[in-house]
Amino acid sequence: MLVLTRKLKEVIQIGDDIEITVLAINGDQVKLGINAPKHIEIHRKEVYLAIQKENSEASLASKSSLQELNRQLKNLKRENGPEL
Repeated sequence: MLVLTRKLKEVIQIGDDIEITVLAINGDQVKLGINAPKHIEIHRKEVYLAIQKENSEASLASKSSLQELNRQLKNLKRENGPEL
């Protein structure tokens, strides 16, 4: 992990496209401003982890839904013959 010290209004540059500016320091909180291209998603870590968890759960639900649909189609095929 790279550790940098910055003062109020100082900037950290990441690559060509991302700038992080220290906007305010209030006690143990630091307010950061982030300039980045619109296609780059920026989240607080806890929000990012929650999104990842939701996506993982959604993919599992989709898999089980597809399995149920497949089961139902097989039952229909058995009931209606090979033309289905």
